Amino acid sequence: MRTLSDGLVRKRSLRRKVSTKNYDENLMDEYIEKHLGGPLKKRNRTKEDLEKETETEAMIALSLGFPIDALLDEEIRAGVVEDLGGKEQNDYIVVRNHILARWRDNVRVWLSKGQIRETVSSEFEHLISAAYDFLLYNGYINFGVSSAFTSHIPEEASEVSVVIIGAGLSGLAAARQLLSFGFKVVVLEGRDRPGGRVYTQKMGKKGQLAAIELGGSVITGIHANPLGVLARQLSIPLHKVRDKCPLYKPGGTLVDQAIDSRVEFTFNRLLDKVTELRKIMGGFANDITLGSVLDTLRELYSVAKSDDESQLLDWHYANLEYANAGCLSELSAAYWDQDDPYEMGGDHCFLAGGNWRLIKALCEEVPILYGKTVHTIRYGNDGVEVIAGDQVFQADIALCTVPLGVLKRKTIKFEPELPESKLEAINRLGFGLLNKVAMVFPHVFWGDDLDTFGCLRNHTHDRGEFFLFYSYHTVSGGAVLVALVAGEAAQDFECIDPAILLHRVLTLLRGIVNSFSLKRHDLYLISFPGKLIMLPFVCGSSHKTFRYF
Repeated sequence: MRTLSDGLVRKRSLRRKVSTKNYDENLMDEYIEKHLGGPLKKRNRTKEDLEKETETEAMIALSLGFPIDALLDEEIRAGVVEDLGGKEQNDYIVVRNHILARWRDNVRVWLSKGQIRETVSSEFEHLISAAYDFLLYNGYINFGVSSAFTSHIPEEASEVSVVIIGAGLSGLAAARQLLSFGFKVVVLEGRDRPGGRVYTQKMGKKGQLAAIELGGSVITGIHANPLGVLARQLSIPLHKVRDKCPLYKPGGTLVDQAIDSRVEFTFNRLLDKVTELRKIMGGFANDITLGSVLDTLRELYSVAKSDDESQLLDWHYANLEYANAGCLSELSAAYWDQDDPYEMGGDHCFLAGGNWRLIKALCEEVPILYGKTVHTIRYGNDGVEVIAGDQVFQADIALCTVPLGVLKRKTIKFEPELPESKLEAINRLGFGLLNKVAMVFPHVFWGDDLDTFGCLRNHTHDRGEFFLFYSYHTVSGGAVLVALVAGEAAQDFECIDPAILLHRVLTLLRGIVNSFSLKRHDLYLISFPGKLIMLPFVCGSSHKTFRYF
């Protein structure tokens, strides 16, 4: 078994060290209440009290992605202070962190400048305005779906109108933010539903339906994640992904703990060596893949020679491919972890009842038109025209939030064409592939205390096939297992008969759980993205029938 460290985590696993209790973010409220002393007043606080409050607020700001003693690049560009690096900047950071902590103390109510003035000396009035305005207009405070925010929407809408293309998370969040600023907004969505790649499907027998995520399914890092804020505002319980995650050999026996720990240490050391090597090589590392470097280092240091160690190391490689949604043979050795500084801290969580609850809340009060597939966007000094079918939508601004793949396929025509810099960025950017198989069983035969368990494979090329299982029985309303498929296996998955894949995953589970003696159950096979198939299945026999939804 293994856990992630509590510090800065490289993209080498998606399992975090957590407790066994359900996640309750109200604990953060209690923490802040304890350290900040409840409703703050400018008077009756000693110097020591202020220093402790400042330190606590700095830690909260750090958990939200703000540096303790520096400005964000966006803050510098916004000109929040005139004197970079001096006392004014230090004072600004203290005020900024205080505002962030005050709002996170209760995300269900609107935090006003007046409330900040009650707890910050009037000599810092210009910093209060600078920090508050930056945080407000960049969506760091006073965002989300709290009903208390409605009264702060301007009664008279601005004359500026915006058409947003796409009703995924980014499009919906942008729409709500713009509406709160008084803009006229309409959202055009090509599908007949909102949410984009967030899609919760109810599956199972009638009267025993379970919520299964066909798309994004885990809130990865709760501290800075705005989805965690939405869950608090809606009082939706979150379940921490617990750290207990046993690994099983291909034959079904449990991996020896000593070998497990030794190989995990080796894996981390190999990644450390990649970092050291690319510093030495400089720009020469730009065209070298992470996979080739790891293979070379593995041979150079003569590690993971036995079958058990080799299979374990392959499991870590598969987990790394899952975290990056791509094969190690296609990841850059120089840049594979370039987004690590932007990872959201905190535990990974499941949302009780499914992520659709967030989408439903984000859609409220937002004007959305479904079945509007945009094919042309004309823009110029006089505004924009967004054309979907035979309809033309005119506005001052168009905000395009469609997936990268849509832009790459040039499904939407821009008139005039996008600037060369944007076209080059679209062409250079890539995206990976993940697949999953979701299964609904009559009961949780794998144990109520497990949220995850992993499986080793015999061969390197299929190391990513069903390498990790997520259990959603704590939040889905049913005995749900989701088997993850990454790397080369995810690519092969796209063109393999679903019945064969079903047989493989069940064979794997039978090997792990000797008591796997279910007489009859419904299984749901999901190719992400792909088609959904339900296969009534009798244990020990071949598949019977297919029903395509």
